Formats: sequence, structure tokens, C-alpha cells
Amino acid sequence: MLNPYLVYNLRIMKREEKFEIVQELAGKILENSNFYITDVSDLSVQETVELRKLCFANGIELKVSKNTFIIKALKQNNLLCDDLEQVLKGPSSLMFCENVNAPAKLIKEFRKKYSRPVLKAAYLRETLFIGDDKVDKLINLKSKEELLGDLIFMLNSPIRNLIGALNGGGQKIMGVLETLQKKE
Repeated sequence: MLNPYLVYNLRIMKREEKFEIVQELAGKILENSNFYITDVSDLSVQETVELRKLCFANGIELKVSKNTFIIKALKQNNLLCDDLEQVLKGPSSLMFCENVNAPAKLIKEFRKKYSRPVLKAAYLRETLFIGDDKVDKLINLKSKEELLGDLIFMLNSPIRNLIGALNGGGQKIMGVLETLQKKE
């Protein structure tokens, strides 16, 4: 007897169902300025469940889809380029996350135990990274919040120095005035 899950997945999809899937993916891509394209094939069911749990815990949404659907969704958002189309061969999944480096960190952490996921490409705020060798580079990228914190710290630093100089200089001036007053 055939597994009902497999029978469901083997049935032929209607045009409307395909259209809905493409629209959903296009919407996800549009609302997320960061997404990773990975290969999670060859993971066992238990490993896949473990990966999905890690994704959920880290605020990452993992979607497995057919490459043709991903290509159509990318075309709808005017994001499809030759480089992206070349990596969309074989099994593909999409990772969506607000934090630019969270999926890269998750990939590296998960690969300490397993061989997958493999990074095919990452699209981060209009910048494209192609290839699995970019994982370490992506891990070191700072999030928007980290960059804003650095900027605030840099802007705040000269003000602190000025206040410190004024406070220190004020003490010196007071000391000179007291000395002059005593001499008179």
C-alpha cells in the first residue's frame, strides 16, 4: 500500500495551486530583504525535523520549493539574474530571516553534526553572495541593529571627549583662580 503522504505529493498540481505557491513565495521574497537559498537534500527525516526546530528557535523560516516556483517568484520581484538561475539546479530551499547573519550561523552550527545544508546563494539587501564558501563571510556581517549601535557609539564618543575635556579644564581653571585669590 502506498503512503498517503507520497500519493498527495505525487499527484499533479492544478495551475491554480501552482500560481498560489508562486504568489506566496513572491510575497515572502518581497517582504524579506534577506533570504538564503540552500540545499537540504540527503538529510534524514529526523535531521530535517531538527533543522526545522533550530530554524524556528532562531526566527528563520525554512521553505522547500521547486526551483521553477522559486525562479518565477524571483522574476515577479525582478530579482532573477543569471547567477541566481545557475544555482537553482537540484533540490533547493529558502531561508527567510530579518537578521542578515542568523541563517549563516545556523548553517555553520548545524554542519558541525551533519553535512547539510549547503549554501547555494544569499540575497541580503540587494547584495548577492554565491557559493557555500561565503558562509564564513556572511557570519561576520553585522545586522542593522549592530550597525546602528556602532554608529551611535561613534557619534557619542566625541561628545564624551568634549564633556570630559570641559570638566577637566574647568577644574584646572578653578585651581588657578583659587591660587591667584590666595596670593592677593
